Amino acid sequence: MKAQLKTRGHARWIFFLAVGLYAGAIFGDAGRNWVARTELPSLNPATSAEMLAADGTLLRAFTVENGRWRLAVDAAHVDPRVIAMLISYEDKRFYTHAGVDPLALMRAVSQALRHGRVVSGGSTLTMQVARLLENSGTGTWSGKLRQIRVALALEQRLSKDEILNLYMTLAPYGGNIEGLRAAARMWFDKEPTRLTPAEAALLVVLPQAPERRRPDRHPDTALAARQAALARFVEAGLLTAEDARTAMTEALPQTRHDFPALAPHLTARLHRDAPERAMTRLTIAAKLQSDLERLATQSLFGRDQQSSVAIMVADYHTGAVLASVGSDGWDRPAGFVDMTRALRSPGSTLKPLIYALAFDQGLAHPETLIADRPTAFGRYAPQNFDGTYRGEVRVAEALRLSLNIPAVTLTDALGPARLITAMRQCGAETALPNGEAPGLAVALGGVGMTLEGLMEIYGTLARGGRALPLTYLADQSPEPGRDVVSQSSAWQVGHILAGLLPPGGEPPGRIAYKTGTSYGNRDTWALGFDGRYVVGVWLGRPDGTPVPGAFGASVAAPLVFEVFQRIAPDTVPLPPPPPEVLLVENAALPPPLQRFRGRGALFAPEADAPKLTFPPNGAMLLLDGQPVTLRLRDGVPPFAILLDGQPVVTGARRRELSLPSPGPGFATLSVIDAQGRSDRVQIGFTALP
Repeated sequence: MKAQLKTRGHARWIFFLAVGLYAGAIFGDAGRNWVARTELPSLNPATSAEMLAADGTLLRAFTVENGRWRLAVDAAHVDPRVIAMLISYEDKRFYTHAGVDPLALMRAVSQALRHGRVVSGGSTLTMQVARLLENSGTGTWSGKLRQIRVALALEQRLSKDEILNLYMTLAPYGGNIEGLRAAARMWFDKEPTRLTPAEAALLVVLPQAPERRRPDRHPDTALAARQAALARFVEAGLLTAEDARTAMTEALPQTRHDFPALAPHLTARLHRDAPERAMTRLTIAAKLQSDLERLATQSLFGRDQQSSVAIMVADYHTGAVLASVGSDGWDRPAGFVDMTRALRSPGSTLKPLIYALAFDQGLAHPETLIADRPTAFGRYAPQNFDGTYRGEVRVAEALRLSLNIPAVTLTDALGPARLITAMRQCGAETALPNGEAPGLAVALGGVGMTLEGLMEIYGTLARGGRALPLTYLADQSPEPGRDVVSQSSAWQVGHILAGLLPPGGEPPGRIAYKTGTSYGNRDTWALGFDGRYVVGVWLGRPDGTPVPGAFGASVAAPLVFEVFQRIAPDTVPLPPPPPEVLLVENAALPPPLQRFRGRGALFAPEADAPKLTFPPNGAMLLLDGQPVTLRLRDGVPPFAILLDGQPVVTGARRRELSLPSPGPGFATLSVIDAQGRSDRVQIGFTALP
């Protein structure tokens, strides 16, 4: 009895105090000044940073403090039926009161007096916003008084729509869900722009008891609250009886939906770079991104758990990145590593740029003949991937076959520093071992590159030789860079690569592509372009360990063509040749272009001139009484061998010979072939101690 009298006493005090304050705030200067002096909490609560696709689709959102999902809400983008139901259910006089509804307060106090307990709180939507902004309770009269004061102040400083937006942003919906948009996504996997009556009703009643009415944990309680609300909406004229009956048969959501997490590596990086940005619209195409993430996972079926994959697609006309897959999934080993930005050896994927530069510098033409034979460039003696050599081949064929010797030969003529400069002009990041000056090994992958960087290079070639940075932000329009190579040189390279037979036996000519495999099968690559899009694929292990049996042509190239199929059913045709392109056979080329000999050809020995390969120049040999073995390469027999200018062998046709051992000291060995071409080495002889 005493508790009941105490409750009634508190209720009377709250009632008279509220009515007095309300009247004072409305009618008295003192009350208005009291409200005006109210210190309000921040009216811009933190909301989840959102990453949107180019079409506005949500790619990913990030939680606010304490791991809560809270998406910004704009009433203009909410189903009007939801707003009508909300106001009818929570605050019928929302648009007419000044923050406090005296009629609702009187009803609440009257019910408390009759029942001896609080039956309804009498809070308006504005008062609820005040409570949510300050995270304050309502169990004491001081808490209710504070809410009244803040509510009155809010009404003076904000519009009704702004207050409504705050409510729909902060209202609790169970667990770590706050706000109408987050709730619609979590419970119905949709935006609140178009909801069924049953969905709208559930979202209206949940904030009153967000934990007790959670449909995944307390479905009976949630269902009863929703059915009661639907009945009230019929009485209010918001629903027909038939619509309400249909809505009552609709099943409740049984589980929460996960928020989308498309392009996780890219969105995480952009959020880390600009955490203050509430909403970021990307150039990413949501459906393509989703399709390629599934394709990335499928591509590793049957492979070891350490393997990963990265895929990129860009519109090279604009530089817009349409898809960026950094790995095949976060749950994979090292799946958190973004392999689109990891520095790796590019293998043979730089060869198209080498040939484009050679064409541009007038060093070669696709029909130029170039030597593919064992060649030493100082101490660097590269070999072809298959260990075989083809003699003289056309430059176009050398590129299609990805021969190493011709590529290094052209790089030697260009200068490796020129190649590195061109890569950087395309926008690619490069990393040389220990900061060393670039050497000829760069031509075959001796430089750190990223998939992004290779996309820049191939985009430059596809675009006709002009650099254009990749961009991920829809509001960013990158400025075109300089011409790295001429349009004709770029087209010639694309035309050569389009002549490669695609994997699967499809007819060539639709897609220009190139593969690459780094040393030890650590990285497999394939990049290709049609008339609009450039695609890049990397497969390997993030820790850089070898993947036995993996080659770019057999592993990465098929994936590039699968990506093109997901971009569009038909590829965009490659462009026709520019007017200045010289399309002739080798015999019709100017004489300097018919056969490649390099810039120092007038003073350098011919590539097929005879060479003394053993003993090597500068060698010291022991005099043990045995004959000295000589080995020759290239040249036209018969050969003559001279020791210090004196003939010791003539008419030799074999390429391995034996000479009598000379005395101690230094000697010059020379070889002359049938065409008068020669080579020589200086060696030393020392007696046994």
